Amino acid sequence: MLGNIVVALVALIHLYIVYLEMAAWDTPRGHKAFNLTPEFAKASKVLAANQGLYNGFLAAGLIWGLYLGAAGFQVKVFFLLCVAIAGLYGAATASRKILFIQTVPALLGLALLWAGW
Repeated sequence: MLGNIVVALVALIHLYIVYLEMAAWDTPRGHKAFNLTPEFAKASKVLAANQGLYNGFLAAGLIWGLYLGAAGFQVKVFFLLCVAIAGLYGAATASRKILFIQTVPALLGLALLWAGW
């Protein structure tokens, strides 16, 4: 139960990231969230939208796993692992805060699911 709540939270985080990357990238909110200059945001808008789409797939996979209930255990584990790995890569290459926004919640969800909570 608690594991599913964390899975839902990770999915919601990724839906928000989708919004930031696909709709708000070239706005003051997007600039602040990603520490962007207006010039860089404008030049990288299409790339960010593509990145947002991938985050949407992660959210969709987690939501699918939740929809499947107990039968979705493996789906949730797979997509949480994807989120954790993407977060590690992002923390190593882009910003350390990604570790806390993506990786830590995903690993917490994995631990809770594996513990049967």
